[in-house]
Amino acid sequence: MPAPVPAPALGALREAVSGLMPRALDDLAALVAIPSVADERVQPRSECVRAAQWVADAFRAEGVEDARLERTPDGSDVVVGHVPAPVVDGRAAPTVLLYAHYDVQPPLDDDAWTSPPFELTERDGRLYGRGAADCKGNIVAHLTALRALRSLGGGSFPVGVRIVVEGSEEQGTGGLDDWVREHPGELAADAILIGDTGNAALGVPTLTVALRGASNVVVTVESMASEVHSGMFGGAAPDALAALVAMLATLRDAEGNTTIRGLDATRTWDGVQYQPDAFRRDAGVLDGVGLLGSGSVADQLWARPAVTILGIDAPKVVGSSAAIQPRAAARLNLRVPPGTDTAAAVAALEDHLRAVAPWGVHVTLEHDTPGQPFQASTTGTVFETLSRALADAFDADATTTAGQGGSIPLCNVLQDAYPDAEIVLLGVEEPACLIHAPNESVDPREIERIAVGEALFLARLGATGA
Repeated sequence: MPAPVPAPALGALREAVSGLMPRALDDLAALVAIPSVADERVQPRSECVRAAQWVADAFRAEGVEDARLERTPDGSDVVVGHVPAPVVDGRAAPTVLLYAHYDVQPPLDDDAWTSPPFELTERDGRLYGRGAADCKGNIVAHLTALRALRSLGGGSFPVGVRIVVEGSEEQGTGGLDDWVREHPGELAADAILIGDTGNAALGVPTLTVALRGASNVVVTVESMASEVHSGMFGGAAPDALAALVAMLATLRDAEGNTTIRGLDATRTWDGVQYQPDAFRRDAGVLDGVGLLGSGSVADQLWARPAVTILGIDAPKVVGSSAAIQPRAAARLNLRVPPGTDTAAAVAALEDHLRAVAPWGVHVTLEHDTPGQPFQASTTGTVFETLSRALADAFDADATTTAGQGGSIPLCNVLQDAYPDAEIVLLGVEEPACLIHAPNESVDPREIERIAVGEALFLARLGATGA
């Protein structure tokens, strides 16, 4: 058997990826032009099928010859493919699974976009378009990394490669999660790279090591059989809307700390910090408005529970009448950090709301399926090799770690299915990308650097045989 092939030098990989960037940006433009919103109320399903087929064709062209579409239980298509690991000295090299998703958020308000949402447009060095960062930019980074390795490796890869690119991540319908459970072993790998996060700031190499769990809770308050006149009955009649407001006000203290009974809101984050000025800028906080919580911004975002009021059912100001409301409801979004069971946190929130409900009002609670938080390992060979590769690709002293408020349930599904695999999260996103908002964008330098880092990681992993 042949001896292990030395990993390409960093300079060679940089040059290879740089030469491939025009093609990468053409790919991104082609992908962004496909309005792959996985909601048939917004776009026909055929657009997601078109995006899936584009992805399968692109990976087949880069050596993943069996890349194909598989139908998942929620009706979406996932692109999967496999290149077996090379065997060196009688031992197979590691296999790495590359994940991304091709579905995107709806464009929301078309009038809020400076350029058409499904037309990749360059402005001031950034590329604008729905999905440019989340997550089509990560698909392109995966493709570019593989192209670079093939160009330097005689058409082969230094490791086994699996791909999985799903089409229902943004809708949260769990199609891929269920498909993984129904196809044990189909995605088996030694390392899993989830390309759906990003860097703490532009040009700062970052691995995401914590994801908050999430669940939505709808609380409904009822106090009377029907509306009554506020002049005739106001002052004694129990106002359901006022009761709901009083209940919601107990979820935070005067500093903005979460105060749900039974949930620990004192933990701290020991990874990269999110500087308050940068957070204010990234979040668009108005001058004079304070940030919430007594800890650091990172503590509040990644180490502590948070509850957000997503919506309230109540009469609109315009058109409202002089009537006391007999019924009101609110939809709450609960986020919990690793180390907290989301189902237990939902139960604590519901118990809290019942306990603080005033005047004996009737309270009804409903919640969706809780998504559990995720904590990545930071001690294994994969994490260490990828950290060093990203630092080298970004010309940084070290790769930092961050958390993310978003929930990616697939991480826990993969962890349960493949407990020996190391899962790491990375990507081309950074705060200025404004993912999910109008005028989403990506900096092409992040695509290039992530592609270099990923290619360097795959090469080094294959060379060491770890």
